[in-house]
Amino acid sequence: MLRPVKVKALSGFRIWIAYEDGVNGEIDLSDIAGKGVFKAWEELGVFEKVYISPRRTIAWNDDLDICADALYLELTGKSVEDVFPNLKSLTQV
Repeated sequence: MLRPVKVKALSGFRIWIAYEDGVNGEIDLSDIAGKGVFKAWEELGVFEKVYISPRRTIAWNDDLDICADALYLELTGKSVEDVFPNLKSLTQV
């Protein structure tokens, strides 16, 4: 599992995230803001409360989080196979 070590909210529904392997950068989450559970971000101050949960997800509260691995893939442009070479696909089981 890729471990995030720092996260902070930026303007425009963007976050800056850093991982223990040195990878860091900005992720734009504006495309999901206001949709489904992410509608909560429209409430004043909610988006700015981003933190790393004990489960190592990127979270805003106990009910609202995003997989840190998925954000790593988006940030680096790598595929699942690149990052997790020992992961077997369901077709190989």
